[in-house]
Amino acid sequence: MTNNLPDNQTDTSRTTVVYKITHAAAWEAAQAAGRFTGAPVDVQDGYIHFSTARQARETAARHFADQTDLVLVAVDAPALGAALLWEPSRGGDLFPHLYAPLLMEAVLWTHPLPLQPDGTHIFPDDFPDNLPDNLQDNLPDARP
Repeated sequence: MTNNLPDNQTDTSRTTVVYKITHAAAWEAAQAAGRFTGAPVDVQDGYIHFSTARQARETAARHFADQTDLVLVAVDAPALGAALLWEPSRGGDLFPHLYAPLLMEAVLWTHPLPLQPDGTHIFPDDFPDNLPDNLQDNLPDARP
């Protein structure tokens, strides 16, 4: 089957991992509570904003530039069920939005997002942002 989506769209049926960037303190509180109900912008919008691997660096640059103490959270997209909707946003690109709290059982791994001197974030060396979203299945389930 051929993917006939425009270059700026994601084949959502084959995306297995979505990513959340959030502040470390908020994530620590979520872990203690067993659920993440969202950052202030998520609460304001009525859903938790996620990105695909291809979208995550731009999300970090646009919404978290020069911010420290961030974490990248990898989430099992199928585990989110029908509460995960794909909706157009930047340039018509489809973004994953979760209309429910994020339960810790769906989290695959977390990784700090430190800053480089130029204000951009350092993603994990093996972060799959240059791979098609459907190849994320080859990623390990956990990271150190």
